[in-house]
Amino acid sequence: MTEHRAFLGLFEEVERSLPLLKTVDEVRLTCRLIQGLLHKHGDAEDDLSFVAVDHILKEHKRHARLHHDHREIDRLLEKAASVRDIRKARSRLRAALTGCRAHFRDEERNLFPLLEKALQPETLLALGRAWATEKSLPSRFS
Repeated sequence: MTEHRAFLGLFEEVERSLPLLKTVDEVRLTCRLIQGLLHKHGDAEDDLSFVAVDHILKEHKRHARLHHDHREIDRLLEKAASVRDIRKARSRLRAALTGCRAHFRDEERNLFPLLEKALQPETLLALGRAWATEKSLPSRFS
């Protein structure tokens, strides 16, 4: 959830900055930066959370949906980075940000409560510690 809040702030800032992006190269760079951050975020989710409840995700048909959403967001960012018209590039980047927000909302409404219900409190604390360690943050999960 902490990372989601940071990403949502980033998405807002990027969206506010869209009119200031004057070239498609600036849009491409923005897309690449977002993609890189989202890939690291997705990898951490896979490594820390989803592996712990993979069987439950499959049972609830969430596993395929999550990976589909990640690929779709990637595709939207690729499309935004590939066009040559600045207006289209901005519009496609805006669409990608909308897709990102929708995906995050879905995880927060459906996936995270499922994780909290399925995992023991000790497991959730261990995952929090592992996340903090991976992010090189002081752990508040001690």
